[in-house]
Amino acid sequence: MLETINLTKQFNGQVAVSGLHLNIEAGEIYCLLGANGAGKTTTINMLLNVFPPSSGDALIGGLSVTENPLETKKRLTYIPENLALYPNLTGAENLRFFCGLSGLQLGVTEIEGHLKKAGLQPEAMHKRVETYSKGMRQKVGVALAIARSSDVLLLDEPTSGLDPAASNDFARLLELMKDRGAAILMATHDLFRAKETGTRIGIMNRGKLMDELVASDISHSDLEQVYLNHMKS
Repeated sequence: MLETINLTKQFNGQVAVSGLHLNIEAGEIYCLLGANGAGKTTTINMLLNVFPPSSGDALIGGLSVTENPLETKKRLTYIPENLALYPNLTGAENLRFFCGLSGLQLGVTEIEGHLKKAGLQPEAMHKRVETYSKGMRQKVGVALAIARSSDVLLLDEPTSGLDPAASNDFARLLELMKDRGAAILMATHDLFRAKETGTRIGIMNRGKLMDELVASDISHSDLEQVYLNHMKS
């Protein structure tokens, strides 16, 4: 569902991502671990076609994102660290607006249903987003993915700044999307959340994929040690 083939990006001669190979299937949460500057966000930006790769390719559902930008964007939802919503609109109005940009015209009942599935409390749906916590804003993003039946979710540090309860709520929403068959790539530096949420974990350092692990096969302490060893490389 989501694939990168020898994906490489250079900026002014500096390598940000080097020969990255990823293959993420439907119904999988792949957590890409790494410190700031490891190349995680650059990878996501190439999958979004924000900028083209220097070499290699990124595929969504078998389609190159550079050759099929509109078609691939229709199949994914992107949730960044700070989701950009219109603060003067309600959660429901934001969801209706962004669904409309995708060609989806939804009624109030449908909008409320998607927000409910994403865990937003009914009393919050018609309040302005400027009153929302970060966790509530992230739920609007998940509701958009549900409404659009997105095949792919791209998440860039989505739990950064969330309190433990909100982070746990968000993890449950990712499980919901995984069970619906979405392929999920989550860039994070949170080892605990990667272990608890991911099906597979990739460790990135200085633009290179250093290791891939099956989350259920490794303990928290062993994951931490493997991660720290790669950060010294």
